[in-house]
Amino acid sequence: MTAQILTSTQFDDPDIALAKRAAGGDLEAFRDIYERHHRRVYGLVLRLAADQDAAQDVTQEVFIQLWKNLERFRGESKFSTWLHTVATRVAITELRKQTKRLNKLQLAGDDQVQYEQQLVHEDSADLNVLDQLLTRLPLQMRWVFVLHCLEGMRHEDVADELGIAVGTSKAQVHRARGLLEEWLSYDNA
Repeated sequence: MTAQILTSTQFDDPDIALAKRAAGGDLEAFRDIYERHHRRVYGLVLRLAADQDAAQDVTQEVFIQLWKNLERFRGESKFSTWLHTVATRVAITELRKQTKRLNKLQLAGDDQVQYEQQLVHEDSADLNVLDQLLTRLPLQMRWVFVLHCLEGMRHEDVADELGIAVGTSKAQVHRARGLLEEWLSYDNA
C-alpha cells in the first residue's frame, strides 16, 4: 500500500471552492464564507476579549483581513483550520493594540476602579459561568487557556502565537485551571 498525499479534494471541503471564488473577487462567495463562519470566529474572539463590543470590532477586523489575504489560502488544509489560524492571529494582534491603548488612558482614583469594574462585568449576564470566570483571569493567562483548553491548540503553537515559552504556556494553563476550580468551588459554596 502506498501513502497518499492529501489534496484539497480529499478534504471534501465546500469552503475551498468558495475561498477560491472569493479570492477572485466574488463578493457572494465571501458573503457565504462569512455566514458559515462568523459565529465561530466571534465565539473565539469573545472568549479572548471577554468583552462583546471588542469582540464585534475584532471579528469585523478578522473578516477584513480575511478578504485581503484570501489569495494566500492554498487549499492544503481545511478552510476552517486556516481561518481559525487567521482569526487567532488577528484577534491577538488587535487585542494587544486595544490593551496598549487602554493602558495609556490616564484615569485616576475612583474613576480607574469604576472603569476596570465596568470592563470586567459589562454584559456578563449574557455569558455562561465559564465565560464569566474567564474574564477574571489575567489577560495573557486567559488567552493561553482559551487557545489551549477551549480551542485545542498545542502548547507549542500557543507559545509561538503569543511569543512566550512553551513552559510559560503550560504553567499558565495549570494556574488558570487552579484559579477557575477555586472560583467555581467558592461560588458554589
